[in-house]
Amino acid sequence: MASLMENLIDVLNRECTEYEGLLELSQRKTPIIVSGNLENLQKITDEEQELVGRISRLERERTEVTADIANVLNKDVTALKLTNLIEMLSGRPAERQQLEQAHDKLQAAVRGLQRVNEQNSELLKNALEMVEFEMNLLQASKAAPETANYNRGAYSAGSTMGVGSRGFDARQ
Repeated sequence: MASLMENLIDVLNRECTEYEGLLELSQRKTPIIVSGNLENLQKITDEEQELVGRISRLERERTEVTADIANVLNKDVTALKLTNLIEMLSGRPAERQQLEQAHDKLQAAVRGLQRVNEQNSELLKNALEMVEFEMNLLQASKAAPETANYNRGAYSAGSTMGVGSRGFDARQ
């Protein structure tokens, strides 16, 4: 059991390190989003994908170790949470403290990552709204006003001068 707890603490610490790296990348991404530098944004996104892959592997490893601990304790793996394990280790203060520290560190990293990701998501949403606004403005500037031609019934018979209602063509 001690070996399994050491494995779990080790996996949690490695996972925390990876999440902290992901947090650092997300923080670096914020000014890049603001500046609109797509090349650097792509580079950071690629780095994030590598980190996410490593985190996924660590997550599977943590799940396996947790399942082994649940088997040794004869507990249901779905009901076994880190907080429950911490409480169970009351007779082993050194392991309990290490597990608590790893748990708290991991939680702090994940909360920080969520906060920065929400901020970046909002920035990206605003950037997309600005692009849409600029596209609409560009299309509106190409369309000339309608000619002032009326028919006998006093209905407008004028046509729109200019581009018309064609959409954006990236090939132009």
